Amino acid sequence: PGWHARVNGGGLQPDDIALNAFFMGDFCMLLRSLSFASALCVALLAGCASPVAHDGAADLVPVAQWAPDVVQDMRYFGAENFVGRPVAGYEAPQCWLSRPAAQALSEVQKTLRSHGLALKVFDCYRPQPAVDDFVRWGADLADQRTKPVYYPRVPKQELFKRGYIAEKSGHSRASTVDVTAVVVDAVRASQVVFGPLADGQEVDMGTPFDMFDELSHTDNPDLSPDVRRNRQWLRSVMHSHGWRNLPEEWWHYTLVNEPYPQRYFAHPVR
Repeated sequence: PGWHARVNGGGLQPDDIALNAFFMGDFCMLLRSLSFASALCVALLAGCASPVAHDGAADLVPVAQWAPDVVQDMRYFGAENFVGRPVAGYEAPQCWLSRPAAQALSEVQKTLRSHGLALKVFDCYRPQPAVDDFVRWGADLADQRTKPVYYPRVPKQELFKRGYIAEKSGHSRASTVDVTAVVVDAVRASQVVFGPLADGQEVDMGTPFDMFDELSHTDNPDLSPDVRRNRQWLRSVMHSHGWRNLPEEWWHYTLVNEPYPQRYFAHPVR
């Protein structure tokens, strides 16, 4: 999430002020301490009363405001992930997205809820420092602690070549999510998804989240019929609400009409 303003003219002329929307209070204090013209202070300070960024800035919102019953299991805040530790840039276990993405995800949640299911999110907006942390981890070939779970059939030195790790991520544009479905009412859920179903448990998708393997490809033909149907059903629901799937990762969806297709944000999740 970012708050961007360009100041031209006046005694102090910073090229760009880029401050996190989560820190509007600090931003306001900073403005008061600068010797800008009083009119400019009034205009900018007016924005401090709202968490929404204006003037072309990123408008990111917590998903919990739009869909409080979406389960948030933010893996990169903790150690249950392919890096094996908390990842840079995640200072709170919160899912933030662009406003259109949060709205679209809330519509998905409504559909799942009508079938006795709920969304679970593993990752949402991902700051660029987190992506940089992934790159550093990928270059450290001595660290193979998580290989048995997350990339058992891929040599670590090939993770970049095969596209599992890259220097940029769509998540940093704030309109991409990693999701699965959780059972809320097994009786109703059994009408649309298959395999073992128990309240509170994830629907069987065949592989763990973030497993770097061809088995994670959404349409992998080697999976059981139940798993394939479950992935296809989730994809159909996501597609119906404006999301497109990354074929190599059954959990990965990007809003088709994302508002910031060329912008990658760096502010931490707080």
